[in-house]
Amino acid sequence: MFYIITYLCGCHHLVASFENTSYKKKEMKKLNLIFVIGAMCLIGCSCGSKTSKTDAPKVNYEKVSPDFNADSAYAYVDKQVGFGPRVPNTEQHVACGDYLVSMLKGFGAEVTEQKADVKAFDGTILKMRNIIGSYSPEKRDRILLFAHWDTRPFADNESDKNKRHTHILGANDGGSGVGVLLEIARQIQVKQPGLGIDIIFFDAEDYGAPDFADNVPDGDWWCLGSQYWSKNPHKTNYKARFGILLDMVGGANATFYKEAYSQNYARDAVSKIWNTAKQLGYANYFVDKQGGAIMDDHVPVIQNLKIPCVDIIQLDPNTSSGFAGYWHTVNDDMSNVSKETLKAVGQTVMEVIYKEQ
Repeated sequence: MFYIITYLCGCHHLVASFENTSYKKKEMKKLNLIFVIGAMCLIGCSCGSKTSKTDAPKVNYEKVSPDFNADSAYAYVDKQVGFGPRVPNTEQHVACGDYLVSMLKGFGAEVTEQKADVKAFDGTILKMRNIIGSYSPEKRDRILLFAHWDTRPFADNESDKNKRHTHILGANDGGSGVGVLLEIARQIQVKQPGLGIDIIFFDAEDYGAPDFADNVPDGDWWCLGSQYWSKNPHKTNYKARFGILLDMVGGANATFYKEAYSQNYARDAVSKIWNTAKQLGYANYFVDKQGGAIMDDHVPVIQNLKIPCVDIIQLDPNTSSGFAGYWHTVNDDMSNVSKETLKAVGQTVMEVIYKEQ
């Protein structure tokens, strides 16, 4: 994941627009100053116990989804990290992509691989590989679940300048969302929801220009995989009831605020997710507060396919970046992945999709 466009707290009339928006370096430079203002607001309005990240489930609430296995999801994250950084055009990227395809097929999905050459900010041609797993492909009424599976080629948030050209492991930023979705895929194979489900692992999300890059041409250099798919979906005239993006969903004691584009374009789905989390006892993870407008993989999907999408993404009001302190550093490894957080997100998303009729 890359950057926040704006950050507001307690604003119920925030309007996010896609007119003239693009994923540009000049917008990234706004991050630190804007987030300081937002962080002060969040600190003032944060709520919940500091000793436990799980509230008591709603009295008499009967869960309809299977039990999400956090140990299994954690193992899937660890397996990805075991390949090393999954940067496009590397052997590790190819090997992990093969693994993801085999896992989805093993979990009974109809798998489509979408391969294309896309140009990065520096002119590098990336061998992009979107991986799509479909359940009940004959059903027209569908839900879209997605995450990015590539990792950042630059540790550009490192304080040590000598490390900033290092490929990162991306345990949380990339690996966690995919791990949760693999466990959901495993559960879907056992018990089918009422609607068709598409799980997409988008590639080349995190290859945007770092701050130290010079002479970066204007262009949409982030989210290349979701940009490509949203303009060339694997099914003609593809539609879904709504979509859910999982990005950085494994951090210990993570907090997920209501992202502004999600609120503006998928308010009903946001309400379903946050209300479900509260019913399941995860309100301390899913904070009932307005978050920032974040340019992420959900943006091109909303913009190009008009599918309402929600971005579940960790935000940290205690850091200058707005994300976890290890974000875009060499420390984004398995030591920062929490089974409890994977459980909170995975069970919530499963409950939402199994409740849909």
